[in-house]
Amino acid sequence: MAFTFFFRDQHVLDLIVKHAVPQLAGRTRARVWDAGCAMGPEPYSLAIMLAEAMGYFAFNNLRIDASDLDDCQLFGPIVANGVYAWEELERVPPQLFAKYFEPAGEKKFRVVDRVRSRLTFHRHDLLTLKPIGEGYNLVVCKNVLLHLQPTERVEVLRMFHRALAPDGILATEQTQKLPAEVAHLFHQVVSDGQVFRRADVARATAA
Repeated sequence: MAFTFFFRDQHVLDLIVKHAVPQLAGRTRARVWDAGCAMGPEPYSLAIMLAEAMGYFAFNNLRIDASDLDDCQLFGPIVANGVYAWEELERVPPQLFAKYFEPAGEKKFRVVDRVRSRLTFHRHDLLTLKPIGEGYNLVVCKNVLLHLQPTERVEVLRMFHRALAPDGILATEQTQKLPAEVAHLFHQVVSDGQVFRRADVARATAA
């Protein structure tokens, strides 16, 4: 899904940052997977908010793997360059815009290198059911699950569980409740958002 813009679903981003920062800060290697990143506004929005919340040195230990199908072969270069039109940036709070963007041509702006260097784009199909890595402290998938069939959704969520580190955080889109088949794999941590903590492996296996 290519359509998106910066700081979309601000409430969900706030919840993600609030619950993920304790998992990310203080680690020498903190890992995030944004699955279904499209052309990058979502992972960059998240990265900017994490930069604000984590502090300079902790943020330098963060790696964000942003993935999508990218059938058009455009997402990767766009994410790497980090250049976006003003129309995609209008919702960025002014103080953050001044701090994290620089001019890059007429009505275009580039994400600053400090943030851009934290992101790596991967071409990936979630329906392979093979995660792009393991031990993630945070997995975000906000614009994909509603496009999947119910059985596919269950298997993708099982994959996310495998990809998360113990006590890792999963955030999904507000419109998609957790299917009953995988409810034992996660604990919902807020009442007003689809933000979950990975359940203990032993409990998940026994369930």
